[in-house]
Amino acid sequence: MTAIATTLLGILAGVLSLAATVPARAQISDDVVKLGVLSDMSSLYSEAAGKGSVTAVEMAVADYGGTVKGKPIKVISADHQNKPDVGVGVARNWYDNEQVDVVLDVPNSSVALAVQDLTREKNKLLIISGSGSSDLTGKACSPNGIQWTYDTYALANVAGRATVTAGDDTWFFITADYAFGAALERDASEVVEAGGGKVIGSVRHPLNASDFSSLLLQAQASKAKVVALANAGGDTSTAIRQAAGFGLGRGGQKLLALLMQITDAHAIGLKEGRGLLVTDGFYWDLNDGSRAFAKAFFDKTGRMPTMIQAGLYSATLHYLKAIDQSGTDEAQKVVAQMKATPVNDFFAQNGKVREDGRMVHDMYLFELKAPEESKSEWDLYKLIATVPGDQAFRPLDQGGCPLVR
Repeated sequence: MTAIATTLLGILAGVLSLAATVPARAQISDDVVKLGVLSDMSSLYSEAAGKGSVTAVEMAVADYGGTVKGKPIKVISADHQNKPDVGVGVARNWYDNEQVDVVLDVPNSSVALAVQDLTREKNKLLIISGSGSSDLTGKACSPNGIQWTYDTYALANVAGRATVTAGDDTWFFITADYAFGAALERDASEVVEAGGGKVIGSVRHPLNASDFSSLLLQAQASKAKVVALANAGGDTSTAIRQAAGFGLGRGGQKLLALLMQITDAHAIGLKEGRGLLVTDGFYWDLNDGSRAFAKAFFDKTGRMPTMIQAGLYSATLHYLKAIDQSGTDEAQKVVAQMKATPVNDFFAQNGKVREDGRMVHDMYLFELKAPEESKSEWDLYKLIATVPGDQAFRPLDQGGCPLVR
């Protein structure tokens, strides 16, 4: 070996030795952490999610300090219009051209399923709060997807089990004709039949329907003890109002809204909604933490937060903490850190992100109050039961997720 070669090897060894002693710097792509809130800004889910979802994410970013690992955090948003092709188009542009690191919210399960496929392809991250199909963490699960707030299995399991156990064991479904409605009817039917009940029939309606009269007449004619609404947002509110006009409850049948947000209950009012059972993952008046968050949110929006919006705040903080802890915004490392770290905040105590992407936390069964029981405009629910997460959500080995071994 020549003297020059020996000298070069010595220099290289010194450089490598020095590098080994220097702490690794945070690996933040493009020197910014960019969050994209993909939501329904103008249609039937805009009250439950929409601009309020953007506000919740912005609040979490502000409360975190506006930076992570010394890099700024930026929030952008868009309307997916409840169309999978539009949602995928927005997400693709965000990933390819806007350097978005994570897409959040995505109410509408058809849109979420399509965006989840794209997210896997692009090796980015999707955190779902607004969509409920349990397929998102079942047969369609992804190593790049996390479902934070609720799903159709939990909605069906909590309210359905309580209703069947009380003796209301014949069911008729009024179902939204898209992925979420189909999954909710399927999961609820399984709960009913497992409890010894029977599904008498079902009818489907298009998204954002305005007239439920023929469907309600079929439900009345079925004589089922329970008429279950497997829909959401404006569809649920419209169906409940029209059901009251048909006198459905006065005939001895019970109307059950499998998914209803606090904004839906507020829009319907306690006069028409009293006695309805509701499964929810959050209520503003549960504890000191939920009341503090709700007050801050109310001050910005003039309304109380839904579980979707509260869940987004929680998920955003957990995501940012995972970047801090892992030292990178690379999707797989951040997901691994999120799954390794328990969730403890006003939304979830001892919550956990499972390997299938499901964040497991307590769920709640509420009943809408009678008008005389309410003390203020948003005092709408009374707590019937708290269901631990491992009892509310589908067991890990029963979802068919390929990631579960």
